[in-house]
Amino acid sequence: MIDLYYWTTPNGHKITMFLEETGTNYKIIPVNIGKGEQFAAEFLAVSPNNRIPGIVDHAPAGGGAPIAIFESGAILLYLAEKTGRFRPPDLHGRMQVIQWLFWQMSGVGPTLGQNHHFVQYAPEKVPYAIERFVKESARLYAVLDKQLRGREFIAGEYSIADMACYPWISNHDRQQIDIEEFPEVKRWLAAIRERPATKRAYARGKEFSTGPVVTEEARRFLFGQDASTVRGR
Repeated sequence: MIDLYYWTTPNGHKITMFLEETGTNYKIIPVNIGKGEQFAAEFLAVSPNNRIPGIVDHAPAGGGAPIAIFESGAILLYLAEKTGRFRPPDLHGRMQVIQWLFWQMSGVGPTLGQNHHFVQYAPEKVPYAIERFVKESARLYAVLDKQLRGREFIAGEYSIADMACYPWISNHDRQQIDIEEFPEVKRWLAAIRERPATKRAYARGKEFSTGPVVTEEARRFLFGQDASTVRGR
């Protein structure tokens, strides 16, 4: 059994997509980040960075004590290694998947996250920031569009690289991105959207969704953190 500490964000969806694809037995422990539940001691013991998702695997490969893992990319790598699924067995194929997984973690997630913040949530519009992150988002879409030419999925076969990217790219309409400019990405999105496991994963998210409204309380928890958050107020 895997305990999944989860909320309905792109990084949360990555993990439910994998677990649904593999039929892994898991239990969702919701962490409502708009209410500050990410600062609870139980969750911080799993994810010291106070970010979802995190997992606790009570039956790690080879036995032994339960293992806790945070960071969505690390979780995907762990699950792929444990199950032997969605990562190629050969060195060249495996490195292709890992490179594109890291591309998502280092580029797509941070850039589109800042895009969402300045376009959707910032209390005042900052034209320079919006232009900066919308342009960089478009550049990343172009990189992905080029990579997908002649390939069904990012590294050829469906993999954890696709699962990592899909939840972020599927929000293109909130990022001032015209998906029609990226036909390969549009095709890729449609193919993943129709996978039964993707539908099940997003249906799980709807069990916990509270809608897109960000309250003043949520803003404090989501956007008002500093060093004192970690040190303990």
